[in-house]
Order: sequence, then C-alpha cells, then structure tokens
Amino acid sequence: MVIMALDHTRDYFHAAAFFYSPTDPMHTTWAIYLTRWITHFCAPAFSFLAGMSAYMVGRRKTTGELSGFLLKRGLWLVFIELTVVEFAWLFDIHFRTLSFLVIWSLGISMIVLAGLVYMPRTAILIFSCVVMFGHNLLDGVHCDGSFLWAVIHDGGSFHSHGYHLIVGYPIVPWIAVMSLGYCFGSLYDTSYDGGKRRKTLNIIGLAAIALFIIIRGINIYGDSAPWTHYNTISSSLMSFLDPNKYPPSLSYLLMTLGPSLVILAHSETLKGRAVNYFCTFGRVPFFFYILHIYLIHFVAMVFAQLSGFGWRVMILDDWVSDAPALKGFGFSLWVVYAVWIGVVVALYPLCKVFDAYKRSHKDKWWLSYL
Repeated sequence: MVIMALDHTRDYFHAAAFFYSPTDPMHTTWAIYLTRWITHFCAPAFSFLAGMSAYMVGRRKTTGELSGFLLKRGLWLVFIELTVVEFAWLFDIHFRTLSFLVIWSLGISMIVLAGLVYMPRTAILIFSCVVMFGHNLLDGVHCDGSFLWAVIHDGGSFHSHGYHLIVGYPIVPWIAVMSLGYCFGSLYDTSYDGGKRRKTLNIIGLAAIALFIIIRGINIYGDSAPWTHYNTISSSLMSFLDPNKYPPSLSYLLMTLGPSLVILAHSETLKGRAVNYFCTFGRVPFFFYILHIYLIHFVAMVFAQLSGFGWRVMILDDWVSDAPALKGFGFSLWVVYAVWIGVVVALYPLCKVFDAYKRSHKDKWWLSYL
C-alpha cells in the first residue's frame, strides 16, 4: 500500500511525468525508472493476496455464503471505482472520464471468483494457470473499436460524445491472479506446517523468477511488447525489466509474483515497531487507498496554486499525465519522495484509529466493505 502511494505521488508531482514514460530507456534515469518499476509489484500482490484472503474468509462460511460475499463485495468495488475513486483522480463533477483501473479489476475478479469457488480447488488452480500462461496467445487478436474486447483482454481508450473511457485493467488475466491466490490460501490452514509453507513459497517464487528470465530472454512469447537491444547494457536492461502491464503479460506476472512469493515466505516471522507500523496500512487497505488519492490530489492542487499554475488546472478531464495544461508543472524527484513520505505519515493516525475501530467492532458487517 505504501509503495503504491509513491507511484501515485509521482503521477501528480514529478515534472518529467508530463513528458515521457518513467520506464522509457531513451529518456529516463535509473532513479526515475526504479521509482516506477518498484510499484509494478503492487497490483499483482493486491489481487493475489485478495484471493488468499477470500480463501481464509471462506473457512468460516459455507460455499454459498462465500460466493454471496464475493459477489456483493465485487459489485461494491466496481461501483466505488467508477464514482468515489474516479472523482478522487480527477476532481471533475461531470465525470467526463471513467477509468477501469485496479479497484475495478479487484471487483470483477471477486465476481468471477464468486462462481469459481463452487469448483474443486484443483480445477481452479488449472484454470488460473491456463489463463495466466496462455492469455498471450490472444495478443494478435484485435477488435478495433470494441469496448467489450478491451474489457476482456486488450485494454484501450475510447472517446465518444465528449466522454472518455479508459480500460487500464482488462479482465484477463487479472481474474486468474486472484483465483491463483485463492488456491494458495490453503497453505495457511492451521494444519499446514509453517516450515513447509515457507519452503513451498520459496521454491515456487524462485521458479517463477527463473522462468521469467528464460521466457523474457527468448523474447518470442509471453509479452506483447518484446524487449529491445539498445546500444548500452543499461538501456537494454531497462527494456528487459519492463514487460507489458497494460494488459499484464505472462512475463510481467512472473516478474512480480515470483519475488512477491519469496517475500511472503520470509516476512511472516518478522516482528517489531516498523512491521507494526506498516501492517496498520495493510489492515485497512481500502480505507488507505481512498484517502491517499484524495490527499495527493488535494496537495497537488495546493502546489499548482503556489507555483503559478492555479488550482483549477488540477480539475482534470483526463488522466493527469495526459493533461496538456500541466506540461511545465512539477518538481524534482526528491520533492516526490518528500510529498510521498508526508502523505504516508499524515494518514497513519487515521488508519490506526480506523484499524482499532474495525478490530473492536467485528460484529458490524458493513466494516468488511471498508
């Protein structure tokens, strides 16, 4: 959650964000590149861990009850994405742009998982692997102008009658990431040995990393945008480590989920004040997610006013980095980090209070939706 906030801060505050992609080897620096690259791990980890959480919730429910919970929560997340979250990104009361992003992806994946939970877990695992490993076979299939196909696989941008639809997170393969996490949830059954669990996560995680290197190195399958050999090793490495996220390729998922599994294996025994601090955000992720976008956007509005652009320039009708009026606005990377840290520190007390409230009011059903 905290790393994710860094990327969103960069979107609004980094001067270069309005001119070129932070992972473009022809323009970027390693400092800018890594600031963006580290956040690639967020969305896959969110989806995978959400699936794992669904399994844990299901241990206390019947299959029907779990399915109903996932369906209702999924619909709720889709609604929130297109209303509360959309307004946070743009501050546009006319909603001239609608973006189907990570919260939408989590919602749709929960709706699909609501149906999958009736299947045997082995069948869900097979489904997840087939979709993740095989969906790049669809890279050559395009239905120009089809919003439905964009939602299913391609993603894309659509303009009509003054409105803009952005499909950043198509259904495939995100639904498979969550269902895969659901299958991994069984590793956390009370009867499962902790040492065996950590060994399993390590082996699968390291195997995924090795497979990423092999598939990416061969450069034939697994990504709609093959990496490029540049004149320097540095630029070539940047290209190699930047597989396609929109939609997420097999290479992207292997690169991100592999290390995530290894981290998961080694993090469960960590303790201390720092761990407790960051776990606070993890226990109220939805609450933090909503607040951090509003706070970042509001602070950006203040900075725009103070720097002579005027606060109105931050009332957007498109994605922030695509706003022509913001070219020339922005600051050095160290300012991005300073604002990011300030946002995290400012939201910690609120998250801590809400976390305490949730844990002391487990009888309130509506808290599970926040």
